[in-house]
Amino acid sequence: MTLLRVADLTVTLATSAGDAEAVRNLSFEIDHGEILGIAGESGSGKTMTALSIIGLLPYKGKATGSIYFDGREILTSSKKEYRDIRGKDIAMIFQDPMTSLHPMLTIETQLTEHLRHHRKVSKGSARQSALELLDTVKIPDPASALKAHAGQFSGGMRQRIAIAMALACDPKLLIADEPTTALDVTVQAGILKLLRQLRSERDLSIMIITHDLGVLSSLTDRIMIMYAGSEAESGTAPDLLLHPRHPYTQGLISALPGVARQGKVLTTIGGSPPELGNFPTGCAFHERCSYAQTSCSLEVPSVLQVSDNHRMFCPINPLAEKSVK
Repeated sequence: MTLLRVADLTVTLATSAGDAEAVRNLSFEIDHGEILGIAGESGSGKTMTALSIIGLLPYKGKATGSIYFDGREILTSSKKEYRDIRGKDIAMIFQDPMTSLHPMLTIETQLTEHLRHHRKVSKGSARQSALELLDTVKIPDPASALKAHAGQFSGGMRQRIAIAMALACDPKLLIADEPTTALDVTVQAGILKLLRQLRSERDLSIMIITHDLGVLSSLTDRIMIMYAGSEAESGTAPDLLLHPRHPYTQGLISALPGVARQGKVLTTIGGSPPELGNFPTGCAFHERCSYAQTSCSLEVPSVLQVSDNHRMFCPINPLAEKSVK
């Protein structure tokens, strides 16, 4: 049932101060037809994890470890092999559709070019597929939309077009990097409903990256919380959101606004996330953790299996056993 298996992934980026690890010894899996949500503050390594899967790391970026996709090791693939995988078997929706869609090319050109490349179909056949894709993602008047440019659409419509492009070659895995950022609540709900529908209709596996736990609660099967390039906690969405065990996860959930907290001051996590290349020793979260002990600054936490589908990386779990209501 496993479609994607990432094992001991470490991503190193070149900075002005030297090489720095953006992702550290990360391991996780995604099954066929499953939606995995990855959450965490900016700089936690979410996007770098996604870019390493599709082979699009920044210049001089390097990934080590293993990435098995559909039973095949792809991390060691050549550039040509990755071009055959990218867009066809693994597709990605980038955070800002205005920068991922070309402003000077028509939607038809952008929707059909990789269809013709991967599927080797005629121009007419590719255009017909493009019309069907725009209809699938609920774009009004697909024929007129094909002739238009990205700047003629609203943010929500551009995101739907980006989803259509990602679906063009019927991928097995869709990676969505902050697909609802800067969208109003109504448009955001429409995008999430569309992703749920696509998973159901196409048996599509989805990896969605976001800082919004509210988005994950309404969409995902499992959630992985990342901090400073590593996993802090992971589990089924209901279990992790209702019974968080890691102090960082508890802090994130306590900071969420809600009807029950109306009129109350929201909890905040003190301090700031560590800068790239300047991660603390031991547990990376210990400097901001109210439960931290002396050993937390010295020892990297090992995995603690809370239940069959719930694990965390925290050596002081007895002090963190509380639920956030």
